Amino acid sequence: MVRLNRIYTRTGDDGTTGLGDGQRIAKHHPRIAAYGTVDELSAVIGLITAHGVAAPMQGWLVQIQNELFDVGADLCVPGTGGERLRIAAPYTKRLEAILDELNEALAPLQSFVLPGGKPAAAWLHLARTVCRRAERHVTELVAMEGEEVNPEVIRYLNRLSDLFFVMARAANDNGSLDVLWNPGKHPG
Repeated sequence: MVRLNRIYTRTGDDGTTGLGDGQRIAKHHPRIAAYGTVDELSAVIGLITAHGVAAPMQGWLVQIQNELFDVGADLCVPGTGGERLRIAAPYTKRLEAILDELNEALAPLQSFVLPGGKPAAAWLHLARTVCRRAERHVTELVAMEGEEVNPEVIRYLNRLSDLFFVMARAANDNGSLDVLWNPGKHPG
């Protein structure tokens, strides 16, 4: 269990932050950008749940917030194994099960979907884009020489962004309120 007696430590006043293994790195390091964006995504989910979504989506989103803290814990400790908390295949499999359940009620798409419709759907589309940014940061970190990242984190984030898209369609009355892209339609 985490226990915080004091929020400020002054150790980051030099522009560095501590990782889970004790190393200190620059606050602008790609690893910090990766798990910082995961934290931002959790905050967006907090906005979605605060504005209210129906069950079971509300419960799924709170569970995803908890899992995103696990993702952050995984990313803040370089490497792919060890005794630290690591994202594993069951995390991703659970997302796939929700995706399959929600997708059954959706009509096939005939066009790309624009973010919009009901407020919850719009927030879910924002979550999808923040999730994709987190995924880009993680893959950038993977591409850096000497940086090790648990590959399941990438799979999880990839599936999660898909889930947010499907959740947005579900929140838009199973797609009936989706705002569809009309290529080339413009005034004039």
